[in-house]
Amino acid sequence: MTNPTYVEVERALLARWPESKLEPSLDRIRALCRLMGDPQTAYPVIQLTGTNGKTSTGRMIDALLRGLGLRTGRFTSPHLVSMTERISIDGEPLSEELFVEAYADVAAYAQVVDDSQPIPLSYFELMVGIAYQAFADAPVDAAVVEVGMGGTWDATNVVDASVAVITPVDVDHSRYLGDTPGAIAVEKAGIIKPGAQVVVARQPEDAAAEIFARVNEVGATLHREGVDFGITERTPALAGQMLTIQGIGATYDEVFLPLFGAHQADNAAYALAAVEVFTGGKELDVQIVRDAFAEVTSPGRLEVVRRSPAVVLDAAHNPAGARAAAEAIQEAFSFTPLIGVVGVMADKEVDEILQAFEPVMAEIVCTQNATDRAMPAAELADVAEGIFGNDRVHVAKALPDAIEKAVSLAESERYGEGVGSGGVLVTGSVVTVGEARVLLVPKESKS
Repeated sequence: MTNPTYVEVERALLARWPESKLEPSLDRIRALCRLMGDPQTAYPVIQLTGTNGKTSTGRMIDALLRGLGLRTGRFTSPHLVSMTERISIDGEPLSEELFVEAYADVAAYAQVVDDSQPIPLSYFELMVGIAYQAFADAPVDAAVVEVGMGGTWDATNVVDASVAVITPVDVDHSRYLGDTPGAIAVEKAGIIKPGAQVVVARQPEDAAAEIFARVNEVGATLHREGVDFGITERTPALAGQMLTIQGIGATYDEVFLPLFGAHQADNAAYALAAVEVFTGGKELDVQIVRDAFAEVTSPGRLEVVRRSPAVVLDAAHNPAGARAAAEAIQEAFSFTPLIGVVGVMADKEVDEILQAFEPVMAEIVCTQNATDRAMPAAELADVAEGIFGNDRVHVAKALPDAIEKAVSLAESERYGEGVGSGGVLVTGSVVTVGEARVLLVPKESKS
């Protein structure tokens, strides 16, 4: 039988339950993996959860492991442009052809599960199954797996990860995970398995208590930011920052990271600690560390995609992410003015996201992305006017029009001495940033 086309596979996956709709059970994904011979047991796993920073940290871990000569698989979500981005082998997303082959390998098993369960496999569950099978087929020496949402009931959590990484926990997806960091941490700590090595970022007190309780409950080994590892020096530099990282096994100096912001430096510390404990807690070769970090990219995370005026993309989609992006863009750039293009999902903490950006954005253009979950641009503008004031808020429903409007404002003569140094920040949602990337980034440079 001829394999389906990529478009047909994409259509079939999108016809399933979306990842924004959850039914807390691992029964379906376990059934799928069992039918496939439990491919997720064929390689050691570093699993990541947390509210923000998972994707960037995962990409850094991937780079470090490859620097050590290991073949890697990486599962990431959500994607910016193409669902093929979610599954990478040796740092490169699957091609459309390989993605179709991977889907075809799993489709028959998925049909058996669909027919035997009260609820069919969701889009996300099937993507996880495809990834785990693709990693086993490669085969990979190690897999870096980012949870989709939460931890305990996330479909990725059928793995028995030898290393669990928990980035900072804040409030997001409160409908499913809880409305305090402590409540959310209970769910996220579910990725910690007996005997695991656990790398934990600085956390709110209630979140830390829940994570530490889980560590003690299952007999895992804890490594804490600020106690066992962390950033000891950080100097902003052209196109990134220079770091000294105190690892678990050694101190690594003169590490250049081509990403902006203190939060990315912290992500580098989590990644380094994770790889140290994954490889036995020993000192890594400092040159391997430097070379690996120097090649790291993180598309859609304070990514400059155009100059004169500069257009920067950042996928911040919750208050903590917005605060980190606002702080980082002030440190890394000197835009006068900074114009925001913001498109958010209707179920997010929109007021808090806008409040985080208000001090750094001279004006804001409210827009919307193409998904059904997007907040209409006019509604977003109503909220924004209460925070920015009427004279600083503009509306352009179509994203291309919003970007064009923002570029015009960034070049406006009304900012006097700042003319020529203005910039545009497109933010508010991973989907918004993904759509902007399609518009602004040449196809050959999108990965």
